[in-house]
Amino acid sequence: MDGVRERTGLRKVESRASITEADDLDLSRLLQRPRLKLERKRSFDERSLSDHAAAGSLRPVDSYESMLSLGAMRSVLDTPTSSAHNSFEPHPMVAEAWDALRRSIVLFRGHPVGTIAAYDHASEEVLNYDQVFVRDFVPSALAFLMNGEPDIVKNFLLKTLQLQGWEKKIDRFMLGEGVMPASFKVSHDPIRKTDNLTADFGESAIGRVAPVDSGFWWIILLRAYTKSTGDSTLAESPECQRGMRLILALCLSEGFDTFPTLLCADGCSMIDRRMGIYGYPIEIQALFFMALRCALSMLRQDAEGKEFIARIVKRLHALSYHIRSYFWIDFQQLNDIYRYKTEEYSHTAVNKFNVIPDSIPDWIFDFMPARGGYFIGNVSPARMDFRWFALGNCVAILSSLATPEQSVAIMDLLEERWDQLLGEMPLKIAYPALESREWQIVTGCDPKNTRWSYHNGGSWPVLLWLFTAACIKTGRPQIARRAIDLAENRLSKDGWPEYYDGKLGRYIGKQARKFQTWSIAGYLVAKMMLEDPSHLGMISLEEDKAMKPPIKRSASWTI
Repeated sequence: MDGVRERTGLRKVESRASITEADDLDLSRLLQRPRLKLERKRSFDERSLSDHAAAGSLRPVDSYESMLSLGAMRSVLDTPTSSAHNSFEPHPMVAEAWDALRRSIVLFRGHPVGTIAAYDHASEEVLNYDQVFVRDFVPSALAFLMNGEPDIVKNFLLKTLQLQGWEKKIDRFMLGEGVMPASFKVSHDPIRKTDNLTADFGESAIGRVAPVDSGFWWIILLRAYTKSTGDSTLAESPECQRGMRLILALCLSEGFDTFPTLLCADGCSMIDRRMGIYGYPIEIQALFFMALRCALSMLRQDAEGKEFIARIVKRLHALSYHIRSYFWIDFQQLNDIYRYKTEEYSHTAVNKFNVIPDSIPDWIFDFMPARGGYFIGNVSPARMDFRWFALGNCVAILSSLATPEQSVAIMDLLEERWDQLLGEMPLKIAYPALESREWQIVTGCDPKNTRWSYHNGGSWPVLLWLFTAACIKTGRPQIARRAIDLAENRLSKDGWPEYYDGKLGRYIGKQARKFQTWSIAGYLVAKMMLEDPSHLGMISLEEDKAMKPPIKRSASWTI
């Protein structure tokens, strides 16, 4: 055990809090539950919301796209080392990536429970890169599921669920019961020969912001585990049902909001530093939408479950309409906003958020192609953030928050603006970069988020798996192949960096960690999905016909 911990680079430090033996016995009982050996089938797919609302019965039915179902029986069996169905020889990087991914595995009392954020021997400062992050583990989990190794994913889901029940306090303020940790750290006591866990719910994070996305990723991963294994016993367990309800209770609570979107603080997601995403960031809204749909397929038909199901159905209808209508931008919509009237009153107003046309940034007029479109970064009163954010748009495609037409338009934009959004190392996390005075005001002169670096226009290889999944879903696997080829030119030689800098992503990030686990896992997931598209079913939801596309709005013309 010490040898494994040595390989993962975990420091041996004292823990502020640890899971008790009694708690661990509860976890052991869950781990020992027999996994149902079911025939692989298309389980946990969603019927339309109108069917759910009208019938009052929300048991999942088989309805996924035929392309994905053709390979459903093989989705776990086809692994990087099982190439009978592969159409080409595995790249030499694949074996290297698997070795690196396995070195990052963290054990807790003999069981694998996750992967550390980075395994960088060259770095003198460990900081929190030796912790297991919820969002960072998602591509690792998908890689293990696709490779027929679900145990580490099950252990992770149960361990983080156990951490959810901890008291969460920052200074004198108590966080909501349903908040999931941003990360946790395993520490080994060599004298007592015990392992302890320390969880971070935001009290140690930059800016002390709780992770809004962790709970959403947890629900999405629970569905992926169920889809991959065909085993619904974990999702249907009382512990997981309660965990989902606690997460949902946080984000479905009533307040002063006039919009169905979630109001968030800056730095509450993958972009975890001040970057002007406060308000209603598209990344959180897309993850929120996807998590609601995943939860809808897994909640049990008991009294508590039915109450949340009704609330989810209602919220999904409002959320899909709001995002599709007010976050969407294309050439025509940009022209309409450019000609908006302002100071409109009453319910007949077209410029509902009173956006001042003069606030439209100059760069978008040249950036917007005649063919293509995307969901902008943020919409709130008198404010539209026109920046492109890759994660939110890719998740919008995978969750079917984007209509089929909008999904095609997003992919058209990526092809039309390849140099700006993918460059020489896919994929830009945000575009364009904040510069000069705007950078000073928005980021607070953040020395890590300088122009075309880190979250401010940096290129993140981890996004390759989301991009590949979106390409496959929209029928453009050749674009994903092109992006993977680009990554294979550099990633391994550069030591699997966390991110790249520069307008084209040509330079290793100035503070990028090497052997970043989700860069490694993102590459593996992209490769496996491209070789066996049936894997897409784990993290993709088909369109729900009940969620009608946005009503065409006329422009607010100036006479």
